[in-house]
Amino acid sequence: MSFVTDSPVHSSSSDDFAALLDAELEVGSSGSSHDEQDDEEEEVDDDNNDDDDDDLDNQRNKRCKTEKLEDVEEPQGSTSQGLIEENIEVSLKRDLCTHPGSFGQMCILCGQRLDDESGVTFGYIHKGLRLGNDEIVRLRSTDMRNLLRHKKLYLVLDLDHTLLNSTLLMHLTPEEEYLKAQSDSLLDVSKGSLFMLDFMHMMTKLRPFVHTFLKEASEMFEMYIYTMGDRPYALEMAKLVDPRREYFSGRVISRDDGTLKHQKGLDVILGQESAVVILDDTENAWMKHKDNLILMERYHFFASSCHQFGYNCKSLSQLKSDESETDGALSSVLKVLRQIHHIFFEELDSELSSRDVRQVLKTVRKEVLKGCKIVFSRVFPAKFQADSHLLWKMSEQLGATCSTETDSSVTHVVSTDAGTEKSRWAVKEKKFLVHPQWIEAANYLWQKQPEENFPVSQTKNQ
Repeated sequence: MSFVTDSPVHSSSSDDFAALLDAELEVGSSGSSHDEQDDEEEEVDDDNNDDDDDDLDNQRNKRCKTEKLEDVEEPQGSTSQGLIEENIEVSLKRDLCTHPGSFGQMCILCGQRLDDESGVTFGYIHKGLRLGNDEIVRLRSTDMRNLLRHKKLYLVLDLDHTLLNSTLLMHLTPEEEYLKAQSDSLLDVSKGSLFMLDFMHMMTKLRPFVHTFLKEASEMFEMYIYTMGDRPYALEMAKLVDPRREYFSGRVISRDDGTLKHQKGLDVILGQESAVVILDDTENAWMKHKDNLILMERYHFFASSCHQFGYNCKSLSQLKSDESETDGALSSVLKVLRQIHHIFFEELDSELSSRDVRQVLKTVRKEVLKGCKIVFSRVFPAKFQADSHLLWKMSEQLGATCSTETDSSVTHVVSTDAGTEKSRWAVKEKKFLVHPQWIEAANYLWQKQPEENFPVSQTKNQ
């Protein structure tokens, strides 16, 4: 079996490659033991056939190390010439080998020692494994074809604030002490959502709907975990969200496995970028792959999480509340993922292999506020170029048209103050007057939200 000729045929390049690597190592080990067994069998035959001493010498000479061959005088008809030719052939193969990857600085195909560190390290698949760029392209292409046949894409999932929320036990507030008595058993994590990990001095709360989300998403996607936490933390969290290893298996990537500091990248994902969807609460972590990203609303269950991001408010745990199972962030984004999957496989006319999920993401986003014409009132700082503001850009990405002036075609006025001229115009003309959070909510939930849920109050000095 060869790593270059044998390619993944199931749903996971990383899992299958690891299996292939282990199998190759076992083959090398078993091959050695077979040689020893052959030697023992030959010695038994020679004890019974004293007349075959010359043949025994020839067999032993055949197994001599090649560097000692020139010091041995062989009788006529020796097989050492064949051994020399065999070693020349091996050397030629090594010279011709493209070295698709290395394991412990040894080529995974020909065994030659390599000092070149080009390519990408895939330590989460197998410690010490490094693949060359050409081999990565080949594996991605192979796995892509296989995945598309099964009508699947790739889904990369962040952990913290996306699938769960963790805090150190020492950071629990007095209002949160009650949680210690309500934590679930670690013996069967599939039935719980709040876990106290004493050995890590930590408490973790799974986001509502996470188990259903992973189960249903796994039917449409091959999934990876990718966290900026360290590897021990990543593996422990993976045990909580996937205790039976049915969704991620070995596809758990931590900051220790990345190639860029403080950044996440798809270079360590054995999937083509055109088929990858990312769910993460931090846009800046994916500077090179924003077109693949669905930005998640952060899950702030613990007080320390709110404080970390500068929110001066009560956390869900302090309020003794939680997100809705049916209307929460994971439930909402699952609907978006179903829509993306359906459009990619059922509605596009182009060849399957040439389709790009990034274009599908843009198409779906533009449907959210399609038909809305928005005017902003005192939302941007004075002398600020309106069309370069984040909210302006966000609105356009969601399919809305933005303007600086009011007219009959305007549908929404976005403001933080109901007393502005444009706000009063909106009320008079029976247009929607909404808070900027209306746009932000639509951006997170990928769905237009009820305007009445985002009222604008008049400031006191008006």
